[in-house]
Amino acid sequence: MTKHPKKKTSLRTRLLTGTVAAAALGAGTFGAVSATAAEPAPTQTPAAATAQPRDLTQSTHLTIDAATRAAQAALDAAERENQRVTVAVVDRNGNTVVTLRGDGAGPQSYESAERKAYTAVSWDAPTSELAKRLESAPNLKDIPGTLFLAGGAPVTAKGAPIAGIGVAGAPSGALDEKFAQAGVAALSR
Repeated sequence: MTKHPKKKTSLRTRLLTGTVAAAALGAGTFGAVSATAAEPAPTQTPAAATAQPRDLTQSTHLTIDAATRAAQAALDAAERENQRVTVAVVDRNGNTVVTLRGDGAGPQSYESAERKAYTAVSWDAPTSELAKRLESAPNLKDIPGTLFLAGGAPVTAKGAPIAGIGVAGAPSGALDEKFAQAGVAALSR
């Protein structure tokens, strides 16, 4: 049996090993203390993240259920008159919430309905009224995403526009707008 001579470890190796062991022991103790703490310590909120009530505004939004109900009411009104239309409902920012394309609606009706809804909510007015304004301000039609043809109706709450309903595909803008108004009326029931 041969004996191996005992290797000496350097001071540096012993210090490094001791430091690693102390760190592991400290981490385990910290974890155990953290895991058993009853309540977290209060944290400081940065001043920039704390908003005062006077710095906030509230807005009202149409729910997806309400938007769907309005769109379906407009589509139903059109179908009762044998009209093939598309109905779009947009939120206050002009983002599409729901679009229903009726059976047989033309391919152009989808985009037209969205643009009419966007135009109605943007100016908080029916698009038939806005189309009349083009006589005195023809450059309005150059605003991206708008369509100044009858068929869009705004939805308001608390005196402010919260959505727009656009209908396209009927043979006249007056019919499109009549169906859009049926969608608005469905929201007050």
